[in-house]
Amino acid sequence: MASALLLKEGSYEQPYLYMDTLTPFELTEETMMKKLILLVLALMSLLLLSSTLWAAAPSAIDKGSIEQAQKTAATKPTVAMVMERVNAGVDLINKEGRAAFPKFKGIGSEFIYAGTYIWIHSPTTGKMLMHPMKPALEGKNVNPLRDRGGKLLFIEMNRVATENGSGWVDYQWPKPGEKKSSTKVSYVKMAEHNGEKFVVGSGVYDISLDDISKALGK
Repeated sequence: MASALLLKEGSYEQPYLYMDTLTPFELTEETMMKKLILLVLALMSLLLLSSTLWAAAPSAIDKGSIEQAQKTAATKPTVAMVMERVNAGVDLINKEGRAAFPKFKGIGSEFIYAGTYIWIHSPTTGKMLMHPMKPALEGKNVNPLRDRGGKLLFIEMNRVATENGSGWVDYQWPKPGEKKSSTKVSYVKMAEHNGEKFVVGSGVYDISLDDISKALGK
């Protein structure tokens, strides 16, 4: 004959049946074993999920791209050099679209030069699409990003690329390892592939607004 043992679970009482032939010690040992098995299974599932998420998560930095930037840092960038690299990047995106993104990253990439690099973002969504140094930024909305003076630099880049096709944008930004802001200038240009628009840009600290004006004959 079976008896019913009522146990509370949340706000409900549920009957758990056990045979009268089982002693309380045997019931406790069986229950503890079941709980132990469930705990082990839960821990294994958690470890598997954590490993999957870790593998899927983008790295905070790209070591290959950083190494390439360091290797080329001795070269001083010029206005013509920055524009030439961005123009080449735009030509590549116009031809291949997102499939070209890996070519902008890693050791040997021609788009990591003179200690700097090319990034690509969407003028439509504001999301960073390709960043060779910090892949963790990819997929993030960069439109709200302001410099120390309050300028919405990516909004301004979108405006320049949309209205003029290309152009230079200046803003205040700290150099790597520094807290004080310095003037930085970026050349941005619109690209398009299969109806999707991209802003391709590259920024440097070692070029002044006067340098740009002189190079462009203004």
